[in-house]
Amino acid sequence: MPQPKKTLLALALLLVVAIACRRDPAWPPGDHWSGPTPYTMQLPAWVHDSLYPPHLPGNNPMTVEGVELGRRLFHEKALSDNHTMSCASCHLQANAFSDPLTFSVGTDGSVGTRNAMAVINLAWDEHFFWDGRAHSLEHQAFLPVTDPAEMRNTWPEVEARLRVHPEYPELFRKAFGTADIDSVRIVQAIAQFERTLVSFNSRFDRFYYGGDSLVMTEAEQRGMEVFFRTGHCIDCHKPPLFADHGLRNNGLDLVHTDPGMGGVTGISWQIGAFKTPTLRNIAYTAPYMHDGRFATLEEVVHFYAEDVQLASPNLDNHMFPWVEGLVNLSMQDRADLVAFLHTLTDMSFLLDPAHSDPH
Repeated sequence: MPQPKKTLLALALLLVVAIACRRDPAWPPGDHWSGPTPYTMQLPAWVHDSLYPPHLPGNNPMTVEGVELGRRLFHEKALSDNHTMSCASCHLQANAFSDPLTFSVGTDGSVGTRNAMAVINLAWDEHFFWDGRAHSLEHQAFLPVTDPAEMRNTWPEVEARLRVHPEYPELFRKAFGTADIDSVRIVQAIAQFERTLVSFNSRFDRFYYGGDSLVMTEAEQRGMEVFFRTGHCIDCHKPPLFADHGLRNNGLDLVHTDPGMGGVTGISWQIGAFKTPTLRNIAYTAPYMHDGRFATLEEVVHFYAEDVQLASPNLDNHMFPWVEGLVNLSMQDRADLVAFLHTLTDMSFLLDPAHSDPH
């Protein structure tokens, strides 16, 4: 073979080898991607002794990179049709990731029909939304993006926006091993972040679980006794979550204008049943009930003391003490109970910079 041809062949072979061995610039330094960093939930020791393990799906393990990506997406307004709304728009950290408005307002001015629920300790939950229509945080995160009363967007549009973003492809690669962005990975990341929103550092926790006898006043301790005993609050709001997994009719109305769970299942005896919300940080999550009808904790306590509609269709069995006339709260009981509810505030949760907008 003439020398020029050998030289050209050698150069061609070198080029092929170089192309074949070229490192994808999207990959980190090193020959192989070692995967994201496992994320460990930071919980007080007493939580492990007092509560069952959180629900962590095997197909969406929590990672440091996934949580950080989810935090950015939770605060990302590109998820909405006109770039004005993010998940955080209706779930404000200062309000324990709830909405201080009675009903949230969508990107076109549409007004919802239910108050936005607080996002607290949902890693232990089983039903999401007031009517329980979603059964995982991933499922829940799918729905607001396309809801015409909320973000009014489409998932293909959201995916397209994030794919051309200067930062998101790299963040997805770090979290999932691929820069390919799709709706499943988006909601998986958001769900990972939401599972980090844990709140177990209230004055009640330090008193009840930590043994600090000086952290609660006498009035607050009396209110705790009302909560745990004569007020029957604990029947549905069990610590340490101060919630249960039930959807219940607590006697708000004689006529159910909102069918609640029954509107999802079509089952008549579930009409008027709504999810039992957590009472953690309750002093910061007003207004209260699924329709935000009560502006203050005093109004809520007054309702349970005097205004439960015992003839409400499908009244939950947990309201049996009210039916039997066992709940009799004096004005002092009510004031003490409100004082106790304030001890469930966790300021470290409300102010944690790890939960704030990273943009």
